[in-house]
Amino acid sequence: MNIETLSKQGRERVHSGLAGIDSTKLKAMRNESLRDCFRRMNDIRYRLEPVARIHGKEFVNDAAARNVNSTWYSLESLEGGLIWITTPSAETEYSRLKPAARRKVRMIIAVGGSSDKLKEAFADSVAVIDECPSIKEAVAHAFYSDAVEAAKVVYSPACDNGLPTTVLGEEFRYAVNEL
Repeated sequence: MNIETLSKQGRERVHSGLAGIDSTKLKAMRNESLRDCFRRMNDIRYRLEPVARIHGKEFVNDAAARNVNSTWYSLESLEGGLIWITTPSAETEYSRLKPAARRKVRMIIAVGGSSDKLKEAFADSVAVIDECPSIKEAVAHAFYSDAVEAAKVVYSPACDNGLPTTVLGEEFRYAVNEL
């Protein structure tokens, strides 16, 4: 693969793709497989996808960020104070996200589960960590929250909870459009 092929994808797409590739899968890939992966990058939905700007808050759908590496890239890429909506998981190791969270995240909202692991990981980095039972309620909580000043609300699960990305992405988009 030559550098021109990669550069046509754009820096954001290339970095996003690399962040999303599991290292064990990468070792097993051949050059042709890697080329095919990057050729399909334009078709990725729900990856840092702007949904709406409502009363000064921008909503970003990153439902395709189903691992810590992808979420790290998202947090690093976005500017401004962030409200991060995520799906807590007991198996997820959040330590890699702490530096980005410390600099950029003002509030974490855990959807559909206990936020104990998130509180343990980010207690010294993020002032507000809340729980909501659904994405719809998390979006409303982020929008109406006066507890923090944030320019962007980003939904980035950071784990694979078994639901398809399309379901989560559309659920987030619908919740934002219902505001």
